Amino acid sequence: MATYSRRSSSSNGLLVLLLLLLLGLVLLLFVCRRAQRDAGAASTPAAGPAAGSPERLEVPTPLPGDELVAHEGYSLGYRNSAEQAAWVAYLLTAAEVASPNTRRSNNFRPDPAIPSGTADNRDYEGSGYDRGHLVPAEDLSYSPRSMSESFYYSNMSPQSPAFNRGVWRRLEELVRYWATAYDSIYVVSGPVLEPGLRIIGPHHVAVPQRYYKVILQYSHGGAKAIGFLLNNEPSAATLKSFAVSVDSVEQVTGIDFFPQLPDETELELEGRYRVEDWRWTREKRR
Repeated sequence: MATYSRRSSSSNGLLVLLLLLLLGLVLLLFVCRRAQRDAGAASTPAAGPAAGSPERLEVPTPLPGDELVAHEGYSLGYRNSAEQAAWVAYLLTAAEVASPNTRRSNNFRPDPAIPSGTADNRDYEGSGYDRGHLVPAEDLSYSPRSMSESFYYSNMSPQSPAFNRGVWRRLEELVRYWATAYDSIYVVSGPVLEPGLRIIGPHHVAVPQRYYKVILQYSHGGAKAIGFLLNNEPSAATLKSFAVSVDSVEQVTGIDFFPQLPDETELELEGRYRVEDWRWTREKRR
């Protein structure tokens, strides 16, 4: 009986040892796979958005009181006190620029997604100002719905006709060229809404004295950012002469752009700009 007990104990000990070794191997395999997954996730930001960028990278930090709305092709922050958007934001790709254009609808109308209501035709009639698009209709011409939504009054701002059809249009064309040249870009655009602006119409729509655009290229091909500040008046100056850092636009608007970028990347890209880092078209002066 004693011999049998010793053999039984030896067998049980060996079984326990084998189970411990097996458990150790399973644990080691789990740890190795976890480390590989974490390493892959850590390397993702360096690869750019195509490898897993933050969602809605173009959307700024919302300001208190602004009404946030997402349409098919763009998002906006509506400033009720000025009866227009403080910003509009969207991703523009080369494929969207190259897609067959939807016929321009020209169906200007209030935005039903704004609970407080928006401006309407009466505010602009006889004012002497154009209903200036913040997101150009042509940037959203890749689908009938997005094109139609570009004509909401939440996407309009009172612009001098010569400004809207001149230097502002030149800048819009440059943005489309950059979307093609860099495959995709993030765009934020809007008026500089300052105290004491002139107002028009029964809804008291503010008439901005300045407008801005900020552009971010953030992909496998590199990362850079640039801003533009333009007066609401005609100009034959080159677009390069209006170029500024994104930080400069943040200072005059109070808006924090591209907040979902890693902090170090945001500080670096927004604090500097070099016009020679960008491809410039030969401008048609209007």
